[in-house]
Amino acid sequence: MKKSIVLMLSAFILATAATVRSSEANAARRDVRQARQHARIHQGVQSDELTRGEAHRVRKNQRRINRLENRAENDGVVTATEKARLENAQDRASRQIYRLKHNDNQRGDGPGNGAGATAPASN
Repeated sequence: MKKSIVLMLSAFILATAATVRSSEANAARRDVRQARQHARIHQGVQSDELTRGEAHRVRKNQRRINRLENRAENDGVVTATEKARLENAQDRASRQIYRLKHNDNQRGDGPGNGAGATAPASN
């Protein structure tokens, strides 16, 4: 009887440890993804692909995702629903960054857009 209790307790501890490692790996993956998206935003600002307003919008969205992640992790467990919601939010943010970096808007005060730069003609 004592042996079976010890075995069950050991199995439970191992299963809990595996779950914690998995949760930590998922959190690390989300953090890396957030960092990559932040770097993309920074690069877009530096290369004048993002206007100040666009950069502000995507940074605001990144802060919203951080708050969403903090709320999900607050109880110590990120459920499958919360994980899916975070993934979807990060996917949408990534597409938003791509679209804004590849539209025709450019900042007017960066390299290559000096005093002699003119705005594109509108038809």
